[in-house]
Amino acid sequence: MDIAQQKRKENIAEYILYLWQIEDLLRALQFSPEAIYSTLVKPRQLDHAHEQMLLAWYLDIANLLVEEKKEESGHLNHTLHLIHDLHDLHLRLMQQQELGEDYRHRYAELAEHLSSLRSRLGKESEMSDTELCFRALYASLLYRIKGEGEQAIADTLAVVSPVIASLTDYYHKVERGEVDLFKE
Repeated sequence: MDIAQQKRKENIAEYILYLWQIEDLLRALQFSPEAIYSTLVKPRQLDHAHEQMLLAWYLDIANLLVEEKKEESGHLNHTLHLIHDLHDLHLRLMQQQELGEDYRHRYAELAEHLSSLRSRLGKESEMSDTELCFRALYASLLYRIKGEGEQAIADTLAVVSPVIASLTDYYHKVERGEVDLFKE
């Protein structure tokens, strides 16, 4: 919970990917409160009050996964809405000449790889490019954990990470009021 809050504040992309990891961990633990406590809470060596808050947070996420019928796969609507917001920002940056010049340059480097990424990940064409990038980053993370596909991971990260990092930077600037997307 505290890690998620910090990531949400500092880097929306890391926050989304972190929550996706939590979803998969909760599935692996079969949503068992005992397993969640012994695997995710107890090793943190917190005082009792913080342990209870953290356990409640994990159980809330587990309950959301069940409510949204995503016990086996899929991602919480919360993170998908955030990705949608990021994609809306992407579209604005692509349209606004003076604001998104560096972002458009980075995106142009990625654009030629999108169809390849889409086919490698087997993702439907209705998925936004922004969501595709997040899914590619998450797949890279999973492959890295498994110790597989080092070159594919490096290639993916080289083209996707700069775009998501730039988009994330703009997102936080908009949140802090440093960038006005609606000024003429």
